[in-house]
Amino acid sequence: MKTPTTDRDPSPLSEAGASTAAQARFQRLHKILRDRICLLDYAPGHHLGEEDLAQEFGTSRTPIRRVLGWLESEGLIERRHGVGTIVTDVDLRSLDQVYRLRLELASLMGRLAPMRCSDADLALLQTHLTRCSKLRQQREPTEFARLNMDFCVALFSMIGNAPLREITERLYFQTSRIWLKSVPAMDLEEEISHFERQIFDVIEALRVGDHGAVGDICRAHISMSFNRMTLLRHAQAGGASLGATATA
Repeated sequence: MKTPTTDRDPSPLSEAGASTAAQARFQRLHKILRDRICLLDYAPGHHLGEEDLAQEFGTSRTPIRRVLGWLESEGLIERRHGVGTIVTDVDLRSLDQVYRLRLELASLMGRLAPMRCSDADLALLQTHLTRCSKLRQQREPTEFARLNMDFCVALFSMIGNAPLREITERLYFQTSRIWLKSVPAMDLEEEISHFERQIFDVIEALRVGDHGAVGDICRAHISMSFNRMTLLRHAQAGGASLGATATA
């Protein structure tokens, strides 16, 4: 009778473990590259090379190619024939309809299904509120943008309706860079104050179980942010026109 060999196909359990580990790596790569794009570490037009990224992360080009495909489907990068993969540009005018869709979806956040909020979730949101208070003194745009992303991802994870959760997060990241690009001409202290109020109100609504109010709060702040940036864009356009007239 032959002794069983140790060189055998992996068991279903070990295959599942390997698959889970690979998926975790894939998710981590996606988050790192998405964050770099949305925090403008990779500016619009930046070239993303598969070989360079594979070398940086110590992996093959296959998972890098998959991650880039995902980022392309999210509208954060595009592949151009003869050029390669580059980070897309964003502006308020081109994403006007995306913002308006975000407004409508926000009001559904706590209405299509109950939000899944635990004590740990509330504690995490509270840490974001503390971070926001500290930023009043620092006034660091990139850290504020990072905090905004962390808060929104935490909040979106509580949305009970899976399709709504997915599209809400996707649309958020499509528009997130617009604010950071607008910062030099904005009142950062005022923006931090608005965001601090949003976090506080969301926490209070979740504490009393008013999930519908959470969506209304987010919708109101998206609308106000959109309108502030629209007014800023019009003011800049008016200034440019005046400048052109003066030099004509």
